[in-house]
Amino acid sequence: MEKFNQMTATMIAIPMENIDTDQIIPARFLKVTDKNGLGDALFNDWRYNADGSPKPDFILNTDQGRQAKILVAGQNFGSGSSREHAPWALMGYGFRAIISTGFADIFRNNSLKLGLLPIVIDKDTHLQLLSLIEEEPDTEIVINLEDQTIQLPDGRKVSFPIDTFSKTCILNGVDQLGYLQSHADAVAAYEQAHPDRVDTLAISPAAL
Repeated sequence: MEKFNQMTATMIAIPMENIDTDQIIPARFLKVTDKNGLGDALFNDWRYNADGSPKPDFILNTDQGRQAKILVAGQNFGSGSSREHAPWALMGYGFRAIISTGFADIFRNNSLKLGLLPIVIDKDTHLQLLSLIEEEPDTEIVINLEDQTIQLPDGRKVSFPIDTFSKTCILNGVDQLGYLQSHADAVAAYEQAHPDRVDTLAISPAAL
């Protein structure tokens, strides 16, 4: 996992609500276990014609899309079935953060585990970002994970929530397994100091 602390980047918008994981990456691309190349299949059915040629007016096929590191999405982004391929495809294309007013829980959890930052903001700020993208496509914003803020071009900072464990993993560029492995000595010490079995019936009620 790549470390993420602070990023200054441009944005693009795909603001439709209830975009599901099958639209993000269709099921026929889920047979692979290697995430390399999945960025080419991102929004495949919206992005390409039936003959496989790219649709020139779709945002991912433009210079603006290829340069952006932030996707501003609609409400309930990532609904539908659970698939790690969805955040893999988004990251494979080049996105490091997705901003929305709300995400499907499973998609959000999968994204955090893989290092893609799902940022939830209020509706007014979301509308402001959409307006900025439309009026000034080259506008950059600053995402600071350490402070849990987005800084807008006018200097205003907007806070966003993230759980402490996911934040720690993403800041340090380690997944859940890597985090546990980095604390292997502490885990071993705990196991050494605690019995394999505990007779719960013998525990005094006063200790509970």
